[in-house]
Amino acid sequence: MILGPVPEGLSPEGWRVLVMTVGATILFITEPIPLPAVALLIILGQVFLLKLDSTVVAKSLMKDSVLFIMGSLMLAVALVKQKLDKRLALLIVRVTGSNTYRIAFGISVFSGILASFIGEHTVAAMMLPVALSLLQLATDDPEKRRALAVLFLFSISYACAMAGIGTPSGGARNAIMIDYLRDFFYAADDPATYEYKVSYLKWMIYAYPVFLIQLPLMHIILRYTFKTDIADLGPAVEKLKEQVGKEGAMEGRHYVAILLFVLTLIGWVGFSSEYGMGTIAILGAVMFLITGLVRWQDLNSGVNWGVVWLYAAAISLGVQMRDTGGAAWVAGIFMDALEPVGLDSGLGLLAAVMVLTTFITNTMSNGAAVAVLGPIVLSIAVGSGTNPLAVGMVTAVSSAFAYFTVIGTPASTIVYSSGYLRSSDFMKVGWRMGIMSFIILALASKYYWPLVGL
Repeated sequence: MILGPVPEGLSPEGWRVLVMTVGATILFITEPIPLPAVALLIILGQVFLLKLDSTVVAKSLMKDSVLFIMGSLMLAVALVKQKLDKRLALLIVRVTGSNTYRIAFGISVFSGILASFIGEHTVAAMMLPVALSLLQLATDDPEKRRALAVLFLFSISYACAMAGIGTPSGGARNAIMIDYLRDFFYAADDPATYEYKVSYLKWMIYAYPVFLIQLPLMHIILRYTFKTDIADLGPAVEKLKEQVGKEGAMEGRHYVAILLFVLTLIGWVGFSSEYGMGTIAILGAVMFLITGLVRWQDLNSGVNWGVVWLYAAAISLGVQMRDTGGAAWVAGIFMDALEPVGLDSGLGLLAAVMVLTTFITNTMSNGAAVAVLGPIVLSIAVGSGTNPLAVGMVTAVSSAFAYFTVIGTPASTIVYSSGYLRSSDFMKVGWRMGIMSFIILALASKYYWPLVGL
């Protein structure tokens, strides 16, 4: 591609950026090399192929969203370190009772609420031992245990995936889209652009109801797709109570950890507009270190620093797609394809973006999908006269529709690692989940978002 002729209407720099994007996308999907190595190649490509000064490239890497992702990963490690999994399982069954389907719904509610604030991979890692504890106490029959496992594990993974859209801290994709909207459209001296500086609370107003509506519908789909013969988990609940009782009451450090996390949430909601979400996230992680609830060695070994580099490089590449005109050129081609079928503006365009994002996010991580698609879909929005904020929100939200594959979301990969699920299970329920989520998002974009000023 890079040795071929530059397409008409595109600058040489724009063409090289698109070649880099295609190359990065192929590497994201096939993973012949570690994904952090892809991030480093993106950085090197900007210097050697685009001829950018290395200092300029370095500055483009450290956005507030990257600090936010880094701080969120550190907070996640600090929370997992407190080992509250069995206590959380007991809390769930105390609320739901011993009925199997009520426990499954309780698992999805707790998973969803937690994942909407601290990231799906963290919550999936926290909740998997919760589900496995109940499974091991419920029955010794392998077939019955697998039937129960499918219900419980999908209650975790799908709740985590759809909840990640609820707040900016729910997933890296949200922070990436917020950064794109601010970088592409916001100007401090132009009040007309202030709507594109999306705060933590504003994102919640737009996205959280979409998650809440999907949650009970997800449970209904799972309940009728995967049935189990075990209707009551009373004996398992009693055994769980005995195990938690042997561990003793909650200690002071548990309450301090909960307090610090709540204070971090308050900081995100109340002060992120002034100080940045990344600053608040780093502050929360530092407080866990200062209070001794986590050691730096724990953070250093527990945080996937390669993920931080991956998102930093992807965001930087997205900025170059905009600056070189590459994103606008791809957007024009996409618009030309949509115009004959009437999907080049308004709700039709939003539906097309949903389909495109859903396809991409089932082949790579949702954060990478938004990083690649963000500049393109925002350019499409400008060219079509559609609100870029609405297009950006649709892209971020539909990146959660990775229901069809094991690799679609970190939560799915984590629960699959338990050994109870098969790849065919994802396809069996995934298409039902996809249709449900697509309809809910389409209705929200048409009826709910206009009511709240979007």
